[in-house]
Amino acid sequence: MTMTLRKYCWAQVALLCLWPILLHAQSSDRAQNLAGCKNGVGTCDRSQLSESELVEAALAAHQRNVADCRNGFDACDQAKLTEPEAVALAVAQHQKNVSNCMIGLGSCDPSRLTPFEAREWSVVQHRRNYADCQDGYDACDRSKLTPVEIQNIDIALNHRNLADCKSGWTCNHLSLTSSENTEVNILEHQRNAVNCESGRGECDHSQLTASEARESALAEHQRNLSACKDGLETCDYSKLTSAERKMLSDSEHKRNYSACLTGYGYCDLSRLTADEARSIQPKGN
Repeated sequence: MTMTLRKYCWAQVALLCLWPILLHAQSSDRAQNLAGCKNGVGTCDRSQLSESELVEAALAAHQRNVADCRNGFDACDQAKLTEPEAVALAVAQHQKNVSNCMIGLGSCDPSRLTPFEAREWSVVQHRRNYADCQDGYDACDRSKLTPVEIQNIDIALNHRNLADCKSGWTCNHLSLTSSENTEVNILEHQRNAVNCESGRGECDHSQLTASEARESALAEHQRNLSACKDGLETCDYSKLTSAERKMLSDSEHKRNYSACLTGYGYCDLSRLTADEARSIQPKGN
């Protein structure tokens, strides 16, 4: 009897110790269930909700439906909107459609525009098409332009084509007048002469005059000589004169002797004269 009473007492003590843990676990489960019911994510057991929690969950679901309708989501149920909410949604949808039509982005339903909005949209559309034609975009529809607008656009296109030809860009030479072709040919010749002389860009030596060819050859020779002096891989020694090759050879010999003498830089002892070799003291002496 005493042992039974003692076990009973210990069981009560254990229950009292575990009671806060059980309460906390139960509270956590209820909170998770309430969050699931309010957010519409996860499991939701409405039978575990109190009356006030049921109201909270219903309000959250309603607000979520309003947001779905405003965002155009498929989950939207317009039948569950209040009259003010339905009116506000209709206003927002109308304004969004008007905006889409005016800026030319997104879906636009012209049939939902008012007569005044439709006239304004027609003007905006015409201006946009005119701008596309002026800029040479593929979206241009010349059939919707007036004769004056077509004339103005053709003039602008010709000016732009002439500017492209003058700059050496892709252009239509066939649309140029005789005087414009002459001007473009002169600029192309000058540009080719500059490219040949500077060694930059495309160069057609066959298009050079005799004097331009001499200047280009002299500039090319000087570039090659500079490359050889700097030890660049682009140097072509076969294009140097005998005097230039001797000058470079003497300069390299001096550099090699200085490197061997000072211990700085690449040194090739085999290229030294007997007197130079004797003038170099062994290290440590």
